[in-house]
Amino acid sequence: ANKEYDGTNTATITGGTLVGIVGSDVVTLTQSGTFAQTGVGSNIAITSTSTLGGANASAYTLTQPSLTARNITAKALTVTGATTANKVYDGNTTATITGGTLVGIVGSDVVTLTPSGTFAQTGVGTSIAITSTSTIGGANAGNYTLTQPSLTARNITAKALTVTGATTAN
Repeated sequence: ANKEYDGTNTATITGGTLVGIVGSDVVTLTQSGTFAQTGVGSNIAITSTSTLGGANASAYTLTQPSLTARNITAKALTVTGATTANKVYDGNTTATITGGTLVGIVGSDVVTLTPSGTFAQTGVGTSIAITSTSTIGGANAGNYTLTQPSLTARNITAKALTVTGATTAN
């Protein structure tokens, strides 16, 4: 079967039936297999590593079946603890997102989070929606996808202006 990335090359094999058992011999099949790689990919070769068991297993040898290549798909990561901030009007939609921890990384994989986001408008307003545009990086990022977090709406406040060069006359 296809599988979601889990850092291993273990393949799930089901549905096999032993053919050729003599009489009432007790022979069982334990199915197992391995993908040719551990990382995300398509059409990856799988090798059967199935074994025989049961009281009469020693009287038989197992010819391993040919298996259909399958896929290892990316594992979705989520973000917890990301926070947003109000900002002073600056003419763009860039939002500041701080914090945030990736949840779902397998083992010691190296995956980093670069938080970023955008306000739904550039102008002054209150309770403006912010959309996360965060990205992931690192040596193992290719084995993952990022589920963007929901972010708290924030305000864009008016920018204070100052006057310079004003003069007065007598």
